[in-house]
Amino acid sequence: MANMIGLLKIRVIKGINLVVMDFSSSDPYVIITMGLQKLKTRHVKNDCNPEWNDELTLAIYDLNDPINLTVYDKDTFTSDDLMGEAQIDIKPYVECLKARLSDLPDGTVVDKILPSRENSIADVSQIIWMDGKLVQDMILRLKNTATGEVEIQIEWVDVAKS
Repeated sequence: MANMIGLLKIRVIKGINLVVMDFSSSDPYVIITMGLQKLKTRHVKNDCNPEWNDELTLAIYDLNDPINLTVYDKDTFTSDDLMGEAQIDIKPYVECLKARLSDLPDGTVVDKILPSRENSIADVSQIIWMDGKLVQDMILRLKNTATGEVEIQIEWVDVAKS
């Protein structure tokens, strides 16, 4: 814990148009990994547009470590099926944090990140000042699948140094 630079709260909000893996639907859940850390949402039964609203927290030691999001279909008698994956790029968000903004009106858009071939973002992602802190909403386009996106929100939590 001595080298930890902060915590990143990731709220996994919902899946959008996820691929059908079972007969007519899927039982999706999300795993987020960074280094040796592995966090998991609950699974939602029979829903290709699941709403998780699960909050997961990663300890951040190195801003260059990739954060991977993977969606799986929960199966009972066989191994779970991969439904797609994406990377969460926090570098633009961290750059806004470094500006040490304060006292902005709620809803102020601090930065916009556009979708590109270099990121997993499916739609314009905004970094917004809300309730005295910066949050970033993202819709991530899943790769290695026919269809599907996952909506998330990230928020930095400073860790007091002793």
